[in-house]
Amino acid sequence: MAQISENKVVTITYDLSVTDDNQEKVLVESAEADAPMVFLFGQSGLPEEFERQLDGKQAGDSFTFSLTPEQAYGEYDEQAVVDIPKNVFEIDGQVDQEMLQVGNFLPMADNQGHHMQGKVVEIGPDSVKMDFNHPLAGMVMHFDGKVAEVREATQEELDHGHVHGEGGHAH
Repeated sequence: MAQISENKVVTITYDLSVTDDNQEKVLVESAEADAPMVFLFGQSGLPEEFERQLDGKQAGDSFTFSLTPEQAYGEYDEQAVVDIPKNVFEIDGQVDQEMLQVGNFLPMADNQGHHMQGKVVEIGPDSVKMDFNHPLAGMVMHFDGKVAEVREATQEELDHGHVHGEGGHAH
């Protein structure tokens, strides 16, 4: 039976909880059997410690572990909350009011062309306050799940750096 290791395609189900301000665990995400998480181990872009916790497991194995902010998406950074001129959001001279709503995540790029997601926090008359922290920054994350499948990656998946087909990327 295949074990999780570099360049294997891994399918897992899990519940993700975070510790809230009252030190209570709050469920924030579930990946169930009908929509599992599928990723290419070692090329997933997931936190290193997340992958390290799964390394060597095989289909049928359960897992329970926690990640501190330092092991995951870092501490919350107030400097990652910025005001952006409203005209940046104009398309043909008009702001898309559907898109520009508090709570929406928008794909953005910095002046070096790096892509990131920003959350609309506040909309002012001339600017938009955006939060570029990862949504789980500053949080202790608790995973409780099961390995559903481990298989060899195809050469095409290795060449592209992501999973294709069921649960993966379609070209």
